[in-house]
Amino acid sequence: MPVADTSQVISGVAERYASSLFELALEAGAVDAVGKDLSRIQAMIDDSADLKRLVLSPVFSADEQLKAVTAILEKAGISGLALNYVKVVTDNRRLFALSGMIAAYHQIAARHRGEITAYVTSAHALTAEQENELKAALKSVTGKDVSIALTVDASLLGGLIVKVGSRQIDTSLRTKLSTLKLALKEVG
Repeated sequence: MPVADTSQVISGVAERYASSLFELALEAGAVDAVGKDLSRIQAMIDDSADLKRLVLSPVFSADEQLKAVTAILEKAGISGLALNYVKVVTDNRRLFALSGMIAAYHQIAARHRGEITAYVTSAHALTAEQENELKAALKSVTGKDVSIALTVDASLLGGLIVKVGSRQIDTSLRTKLSTLKLALKEVG
């Protein structure tokens, strides 16, 4: 079972939980610190099939999940609001939605900073220079600061797929080849 894709619509549960955490982080002046901790947690989930299984599986009891997740996060140096948040989420049997909650938190924090997030899928990792050029181009189009959530998908062959708000721009080679293939079928 795949972890929630951040480019998908975020559930109402995830949004509500993330909003609560954001309010607490804002009061504590720890919006960025909590965001960094949440990013580290998401990276750990993405990098570990066992942790992913623990988070997503309903087979584990809340107590088992709570003990395991607490031990893992404490060992990783996650503490404070982020650790307590994950404990509450686990206790409420909502751990399966944690990735969506993390994505929602980042979206809320970005909105608070006046930023928008562009979800970019690329055939290969972008260099810092390419990422900066893309941010500048998107800022000129949207008029807002843009943060980029980048995923790499080698099956694109080349080019990018960029989603900003309700707009999507697909310049991938895979899509262009598919379009050409369809056009050739219609001619032949």
